[in-house]
Amino acid sequence: IALAPRGAIVDAINRYYGLDEGESADSILQEFTDTAIDFTVTEDDSGGDEEGVDENSAPVVRLVHLMISEAVQLRASDIHIEPFENRVRIRYRIDGVLVERDNPPRRMLGAIISRVKILSKLDIAERRRTQDGRIKITVGEKQLDLRVSVIPTNHGQSIVMRLLDKDNIRVGVRQLGLSEKNYSEFQNLMRRPNGIILVTGPTGSGKTTTLYAALNELNRPDRKIITAEDPVEYYLAGINQTEVRHSIGLDFARIIKAMLRQAPNIILVGEMRDMETASMGIQASLTGHLVFSTLHTNDAPSAVTRMVDMGVPGYLVASSVVAVLGQRLVRTICKRCKTQVKMSEAALAEAKIPPEIAARATFAKGKGCGYCQKKGYRGRMGIYELMVVSSKVREMMFQGKSTVQIAEQAISEGMTTLYCDGIRKVLTGHTTLEEVYRVAKTTEQDQKALPIVFEEFMKKEVQA
Repeated sequence: IALAPRGAIVDAINRYYGLDEGESADSILQEFTDTAIDFTVTEDDSGGDEEGVDENSAPVVRLVHLMISEAVQLRASDIHIEPFENRVRIRYRIDGVLVERDNPPRRMLGAIISRVKILSKLDIAERRRTQDGRIKITVGEKQLDLRVSVIPTNHGQSIVMRLLDKDNIRVGVRQLGLSEKNYSEFQNLMRRPNGIILVTGPTGSGKTTTLYAALNELNRPDRKIITAEDPVEYYLAGINQTEVRHSIGLDFARIIKAMLRQAPNIILVGEMRDMETASMGIQASLTGHLVFSTLHTNDAPSAVTRMVDMGVPGYLVASSVVAVLGQRLVRTICKRCKTQVKMSEAALAEAKIPPEIAARATFAKGKGCGYCQKKGYRGRMGIYELMVVSSKVREMMFQGKSTVQIAEQAISEGMTTLYCDGIRKVLTGHTTLEEVYRVAKTTEQDQKALPIVFEEFMKKEVQA
């Protein structure tokens, strides 16, 4: 007799038999029975006024529970409930891509919205304003936080629930997918006593995961770490986390100012949104603190000019920023249905991959199976560009040089661009060209950085 937790058994069933695309939560329950998914709201959900909710609420309660349970089973990061004139659309964001699921009847929209609002302690009578809430739940063995956002639209209220799985923050820097060179340089940066390390990229590019991975490694009893976040997405043991509250005037700048009186070693600022926040972050770094923060820019070199555009003097940016890590997320090829393929000459020419490199590469794609929902991809990994601010780059920053000039200098010192790091992962069979094209645009600077990737690749092949 073998014993295992219920959640582990369900995960194993999904891992080895998968779910066919189009299966609904109802069909999942018919196969595994109602006890296969143990959904428990870990906070009292009796609050709220249920007026206006369909009197036959049991199906609605079950539907909302099943929706969240199914999203967890499918590893979704978000649940989108969108009202339209004649229908309601339910979509899950899985590995960064939205997938439509079975949609409930339009008449159930009001009851579904009310049920989600009750769980997240929101005002179900308010339909004209945006609202934000949070739900703590347990699904099987997993404990999750759901961040709920409600906005009014032309055809009713639209809801997005962000699923925050605590298991996702237990990764270290090694698991992020950095190349050996970038990993070594990032480790050296984390040992610095002061300076600003910026992580850049659009929403959903994994910036929070990268920052939390760094804090996890730096979190030791002899260090004090304080964060300012908007909002706090995950709770980290041993770290002081402060949440921005605009309603009472508690913004990033004010929190940073108070942080400095707490004698921290390391500070994390959720985002440098304006000149005041950036100036306070710079002041913290110049007074002996290691500061981590994020910016929304297309690449690492653009972070410098973005801060200057905010109104921060260039000499302060040059004096404080020690590195910028740009990143994106690409889907990884499903290991169950992965198969090697031969790349066409046209595709190789477009990707600027020479024949001698292609001959040694392991190009692959996923055929599609139940394990990956017939998509050919399962899971994601990062592609990165790490710009370490050398003395030459710092001098160019002092002189107010352009982003292109700074990028070219960084590449001449060994930086590989986002696109080039994506090509590195295509050559080793981790992802596909289509995925790299989806998230990273090619630039003129890529032509100068690609030889670095090809040289590293050939060295590894020779050593192997």
